[in-house]
Amino acid sequence: MIAILDYGAGNITSVKNLLLNLNIDTVVSSNLLELNDADKIIFPGVGHAEFAMNQLNELNLIPFIQSYQKPFLGICLGLQLMCSHSEEGNTHGLGIIPAIVKKFPPKDIIPHMGWNNVQYKKHPLFAGLPTNPDFYFVHSYYVENNPFCVAQCNYIVDFCCAVHKDNFYGVQFHPEKSSKFGKIIIQNFLNL
Repeated sequence: MIAILDYGAGNITSVKNLLLNLNIDTVVSSNLLELNDADKIIFPGVGHAEFAMNQLNELNLIPFIQSYQKPFLGICLGLQLMCSHSEEGNTHGLGIIPAIVKKFPPKDIIPHMGWNNVQYKKHPLFAGLPTNPDFYFVHSYYVENNPFCVAQCNYIVDFCCAVHKDNFYGVQFHPEKSSKFGKIIIQNFLNL
């Protein structure tokens, strides 16, 4: 079973619908016992970093996530919260990925919204994808490049759009809104 982490700041419905489309047994929960019983966790995110971290803290999910040992996928804000710090609300993150989340400089339209191509390293998350596939993005903050970056994108600046450290994976784009390529990303995560 796959758990979708419910902390009041996620794009839960779209992620759940994609998993149901893939015939995956899914639970949406913030209950520690249910989350611990799941084979994998998906950590979706839409919203403000400070609010989301406060929600995680109130639900006592921070130590649970930090010590989680099974495959864990952060999406968009979920990825950003896995980092050390975010400029959004001057917020401390979970500290799993040693990287800073920065605001795009005001040189173009913000947020970065729409389809953009991704340059990835050879990695199981991107198995079966063509070179430079397009994914759907919606974000005003980005993860700086870091040693755990497995894919990059460019919008105003080059930024890290996918990470992998131990059992933790994260993507800045929304696989649940990225058509067939997004479905491949989720299926690859499920296959880990």
